[in-house]
Amino acid sequence: MNTIVESRPVASEITLLRIAAPKIARKHRAGQFVMVRVAEVGERIPLTIADSDPEAGTITIVVQAVGKTTEMLTSLGVGDEILDLAGPLGTPSEVEDFGTVIVVGGGVGTAVSYPTAVALSKAGNSVISIIGGRSQENLFFEDELAAVSTELHVCTDDGSAGRRGLVTDALADVLAATTVDRVLCAGPVVMMEAVAEVTRPYDVPTVASLNPIMVDGTGMCGGCRVSVDGTNYFACLDGPDFDAHLVDFPLLAQRNRAYVDFEAKRREAMQPCAAVSVDVEAAT
Repeated sequence: MNTIVESRPVASEITLLRIAAPKIARKHRAGQFVMVRVAEVGERIPLTIADSDPEAGTITIVVQAVGKTTEMLTSLGVGDEILDLAGPLGTPSEVEDFGTVIVVGGGVGTAVSYPTAVALSKAGNSVISIIGGRSQENLFFEDELAAVSTELHVCTDDGSAGRRGLVTDALADVLAATTVDRVLCAGPVVMMEAVAEVTRPYDVPTVASLNPIMVDGTGMCGGCRVSVDGTNYFACLDGPDFDAHLVDFPLLAQRNRAYVDFEAKRREAMQPCAAVSVDVEAAT
């Protein structure tokens, strides 16, 4: 088991958890993730490692409560334990001195963008970060990204923070004014698809961190299949980063919607609890 050493809300229905996991912290690279299981009879879910501290032996994950398991995770507090934590998994993001790089994060995808921005900055890149959410209460990691970026653009749908509009609006403005060598994006499928279409006319290499349904994180189940340029890949092994101009986003979106109704019903069926030291049979 892995003990939680910090738990705090960072945005609406989004919680940051810092967890004691020394072996994972030592091996972690930007772009990798962990498979998390909260209860003995519960599902496993993939969560990006947003940060790691090898000296302290901790990793950080950011969790948005959207289903039963994530609701249970966000209810955990300091001193509580996570049953299983496997990782780091996935292929690390490609990090080198590309030149000028734009990192785009939408919603909880900002947790994916942040470690990549840190790594690219350390590699010598000029990093331009663009993050967005529905409103100010959906934003997080603004200060952290500002510290490693030459520019930070904040976008909200309602204009409550930064500029009113989508991250693709800010992206289009930056591309029109700046020579960019690479773009990386993470967030909702529709956002990543839109980013790819904005960058396509500029012929800028664009990478999307994909978020398909994943069961075991080892390539055995085949649940995380993604189609890239007509070829099937397993995001848990071959990704999560792929050429955004070649990803079949409509197919990815269709596969990701498979359990949306079921997850919503299971979350609604949960009894309110102060902590997740609940009876597993009752929570299942």
